[in-house]
This record gives sequence, structure tokens and C-alpha cells, in this order.
Amino acid sequence: VQLQASGGGLVQPGGSLRLSCAASGTILSINLMGWYRQAPGKQRELVAEITTYGSTNYADFVKGRFTISRDNGKNTMILQMNSLKPEDTAVYYCNERQGGVSYWGRGTQVTVSS
Repeated sequence: VQLQASGGGLVQPGGSLRLSCAASGTILSINLMGWYRQAPGKQRELVAEITTYGSTNYADFVKGRFTISRDNGKNTMILQMNSLKPEDTAVYYCNERQGGVSYWGRGTQVTVSS
């Protein structure tokens, strides 16, 4: 499985960004996809995740601001990020888990700064 994340960039506080993740390769019908982030000097942390059936789980620090979605037919996942804060600055990674294996994309940089 290969994962390609895109959509990062520089945005002012209060702004929005939309991250996309495209999965390719052998994708099982049941899997879990998610976004993680890692800020400098910090551990990688879960941002949001979504099951094949659309059940979602969000980290407390993004609830009400970020929305995760997916298109199973296209093997894509979206993270809509609104009301961005400077503390959201990090490299965001796309993750897919299936068959007991976890796959990672290369990450996309999100910088929130005025």
C-alpha cells in the first residue's frame, strides 16, 4: 500500500486547509485510515481516524474544528481543517491499517503563522 498526502502549506491563524490522502496498491475492503501529526520535538499523535463504514474518532484538540472523510470507491481520505491555530503546526501523516499492518505516507507540512 502506498499513501500520498497533499494539501499542506502556510496559513494564517483562523484559516483553513484541506489535506488529501490517496491510497494505492492492494487495499482491503475493511481498513482504518487516519491522520497523525508530529511537531518538532514532540511525538507523533493521532489527529483523526475513520473506519471503512464511516465511524470517526477525533483527538480532543481538533474536535469541532477538523472533519475527516473518505471515499472508499476512490481510496481517498480528506481532512478539512478549519479555525487553525499556531499549535496545529506540524507535519501531517496519512496512515492506513489493514490486515494487522500499518502503512504511512511521507507527510505534508502544515504551518499556521501570521
